[in-house]
Amino acid sequence: MGYSLPPVAWLRAFEAAARHSSFAAAAGELNMTAASVSHQIRSLEKRLGFGLFERLPRGVRLSDMGAAYLPAVRRAFEDLSVATTGIFGSLGERTLRIRLPISYATLVLTPLLPDFRRRYPAIDLQLCTTIWGDGLNRDALDIDIRYGDGHWSDLPAQSGQPEKISVEKSIIVCSPRHAESLGADPSLRALCAGEIIQIMGCESLWNDLLKQERVDAPVGPSAIKSDTSLVALDYAAAGTGAVLVLDAFAAPYLRAGRLVRPVGAELESRQGHFLIRRPDSQHKPEVLLFCDWLTETLSPVSPRL
Repeated sequence: MGYSLPPVAWLRAFEAAARHSSFAAAAGELNMTAASVSHQIRSLEKRLGFGLFERLPRGVRLSDMGAAYLPAVRRAFEDLSVATTGIFGSLGERTLRIRLPISYATLVLTPLLPDFRRRYPAIDLQLCTTIWGDGLNRDALDIDIRYGDGHWSDLPAQSGQPEKISVEKSIIVCSPRHAESLGADPSLRALCAGEIIQIMGCESLWNDLLKQERVDAPVGPSAIKSDTSLVALDYAAAGTGAVLVLDAFAAPYLRAGRLVRPVGAELESRQGHFLIRRPDSQHKPEVLLFCDWLTETLSPVSPRL
């Protein structure tokens, strides 16, 4: 059975013009003339029977039909790129530059990376935590991993749409010694009466959890405040206080027995971690391979976390 497809060259011209909102810019990328790109797109429109672009005084804009068609075309090229690189290998060494929060890097991503390296040994990874991220030339980045609601005002134009890679919840953890000090069957009220370890920016979550569990009690004094979950977890493991933290971050400590869950209450997060492909890197094979690998590894949320 044959496939009813337009010529690949026409589809490439369409995808590039859509990405740049310009026939001229697409021509520069494809090493063609703007007239040739325009001709190929008109041929594609004639073949499909619909206009894909609105021609503007400066540049072009996707029509409704073009916007509907673009995701499928783009995904087809991405799948081909991933399959080609994954099966036949990269052309020489490649470096993938990723910026991400230090807690996510330490507690979630790095334990998984040996699998990625085994699969794609020709791709070198450069991880830059957000401690150093502000000093990094953003143009040098390929991928951002961020925690939030998926909406950021500082994203460069034409960045890839943020892709949510986690469904997360917050849980309470503390050291076994601290749990024992609260008695055989500690309650959420008793936990809140003791020392609390706060993560900056997440202070309101304790009150949200108390409200959800219908516990009318104040949140106890802060033993310490930290700007990272990593420090808060290490402090809790040292023996003092309880911390409300993302379950994926707490998982390594729970597995090692350094922390325990004194109560079963948990709070669904309204936020999550997102993958963001930077504008000039969206279609690099190594970026596509990494994004596909990570979403495959974490979705559904991996039991290894």
